[in-house]
Amino acid sequence: MYDAALMRLENAPQMKLYVTLTSPYARLARILVVEKTLEGRVEIIEAKTRTVGSPFYAINPSGRVPYLVDDAGVGTEDSQLICAYLDGLDGKPWLRHALTEGDWPYRRFEATARSFCDGISVWVREMSRPENERSPAVLAHEVARSQRMADFFAALVNDPLMNGPASMGQLLLAVSLEIAGKRGPADLVVGRAALAAWLRRLSGYPAMRATAPR
Repeated sequence: MYDAALMRLENAPQMKLYVTLTSPYARLARILVVEKTLEGRVEIIEAKTRTVGSPFYAINPSGRVPYLVDDAGVGTEDSQLICAYLDGLDGKPWLRHALTEGDWPYRRFEATARSFCDGISVWVREMSRPENERSPAVLAHEVARSQRMADFFAALVNDPLMNGPASMGQLLLAVSLEIAGKRGPADLVVGRAALAAWLRRLSGYPAMRATAPR
């Protein structure tokens, strides 16, 4: 019995990843956990955010997700940092990351995809408020922005940046398009056939399917 308990302890996840299942940024980290087969090392914990007195605030004072506590007990916030860390644990990175100062075309692409994700997230958060507290101006602004940016990426769909090896920029764009269609302002690939085909390819990744929004 003692040996079995010790074995369970030794095999217990050493890291804790705090997420919400509706956050596209937390989903990025969850994608990396699946893709890098880290399920045995990383325990995924649903955090209560935007809740008065949430115990999560004692772990991460900002209350934002994702938040990773590594096996040394050190906490890290920010999806970009967390994903880069998880991706590099085995010394064989899967994703292209915007970490090189001179990699301007890719860095611009990733930054624009992140801006797209930011806008969709603002719309979703605004809609989560009671109806009488929502800002029509904010909602209208984000709807218009999402359409402009979908047009931008549809025009870029044949660029190597969107078709080369997997990158954080590609994942940001894919999770943004999926959340927009599931919980956001609109299905932004409707009427954009090439972008729809691109999304189908990215959505076919096993780690994307395993973390798809419900």
